[in-house]
Order: sequence, then C-alpha cells, then structure tokens
Amino acid sequence: MGMVRLGGRHWVLLLGLALAPWSAAQAAGKCERLVATGSPDAPPYLWRDPQDPRHLIGINADLLDKVATELGVKLDLLYAGKRSEALEEVKSGRIDLLADAPLTVAELETLDYVHPAMVQNDYLVWTRLDSPLLYRSLADLHGHAGAISNRARPTAAFQALAQEQLSLERTENLTRALHKLMLGQVEYVVAGRYAAIAQVQALGLGQDLGPREIPLDRPGLYLALSHDSACNEPWLRGQLAKKMTELAAAGVPPELVQRNVERWKAQQPAPSAPKQ
Repeated sequence: MGMVRLGGRHWVLLLGLALAPWSAAQAAGKCERLVATGSPDAPPYLWRDPQDPRHLIGINADLLDKVATELGVKLDLLYAGKRSEALEEVKSGRIDLLADAPLTVAELETLDYVHPAMVQNDYLVWTRLDSPLLYRSLADLHGHAGAISNRARPTAAFQALAQEQLSLERTENLTRALHKLMLGQVEYVVAGRYAAIAQVQALGLGQDLGPREIPLDRPGLYLALSHDSACNEPWLRGQLAKKMTELAAAGVPPELVQRNVERWKAQQPAPSAPKQ
C-alpha cells in the first residue's frame, strides 16, 4: 500500500510537471492575434486607408505594427466607425485595444492604459506668418480671437483653462479653422503639431501659416486594452509597456512622421481657396 501511495504521489507530480510547460505555453500563446481600432479621422496619426477602407493607417498604425511584429503577434487595425463607436467596440471587448486613446479618468473603469504614451501630441498656436501676435504663454492670448477644431482632443485641464481664459471658437474641423485664420476671422488656431502640418501642407498654405513652438498642451495618445479582451493578461501588458518605454526613449522617427504626412497629403483633393 505504501508503494501504491508513493506511486500515486509521484504520478501526480509527474503529471503536474508534464502539464506545466503546456500551461505556460498556452498562457503565453493565448493572444496570437490582436484586433485594434482608433479614430478614423486623425491624420497623420490614424485615418482610413483609401485603398482598403476596412483598415486604418498612419503613424500609430506603423508603430503598433512594429510592436506586434516584435512580439510575434498578428495585428489587425480595423475601422470600427467614428471615434465614439470605436471606443464602445473596445469597451465591450469585441475589439482588443485602442491605438490612440487619450487618458481620461472615466475610461479607467473599462480600459487598461499602457504607459508611457505611444506619442505625445503637442498642441501649438498656429498663426499667419505675418501676424504681429506675440505668444510666450497663455496670458499672451487673452483678448485675441482663436479657433480650435471640434475633433481636437486636448487634456481636460487645458479645456478648463481655455474655457476660463481664452476666446476659442469651435469649428467643425481643422480645415475650417485654418481657413478662418487665412481670412483674418481669427488671429490664431490651436492644433496638434503633426495634424496641422499635414493639413497646412495639404491646403498649400505652408508659405502663409506656421506654429509657435511653445506647446499649450501635451496630451499623450496611449494604447488602451479593454478589460474584457481575452488578450488582456499580464504577459502582454508587460511586453507592451516595455515596447512603449523603448519607443518613448527613441522618439517617433522623423521619417515615420514625414512619410505619413506625405501619404495623407497625396490622398487629398487639390486645395481650394478659403470661402468668404
């Protein structure tokens, strides 16, 4: 009986050892494919691919593809509707992660943000190049008419300051805000660095408009995993955080930015003059 009991204990031990590698492999391989989404109208970070409208392309898409390749995970970056609809798809767990999530306290209940941010989105003051407007701090904009696109996503802190201290007109998009600047209807536009570079170049206004280099705001754009995603497990979160740290240390490669600015600009119709 003693040998039987000893044999039983050894059998359990051997079975456990045999299963351990399989369990570890299963845990590590649980997420072999990541499905992501994001804003479909935020060039040059993300926008719909005209050649394949089911997918998103842009700076964030290229960075995320690089990360997924290094992790050995297949990636599909899909169009899931407008920004609010894409967010709901991720919160529900039907899609694993957002590729351009601004950090908000409300979303912490449904999303795990991967730190540090994938990119920092500097919001700059854009003016006509012949503008006499002096800008060194927020106070210099008091009493001057400005504009900002409804699609802009600055931090909550900046939005509160702007509400109290600035005269900012909301426009339907960045193109409209820049047209109002060209027509002299506003004195400045608050816009993200790369988004405005892409739009200014696409509109052929590079000789007329330019940014002031002191940022008004610097919101991060994060990878954010759904709490309900089957891929949301410690190994993946740790690996994504490691890759984001490496990306932050290296900075966004300038050629990556310029390539996507040029790609988006090439897809736009010929620029038209601002309407009075």
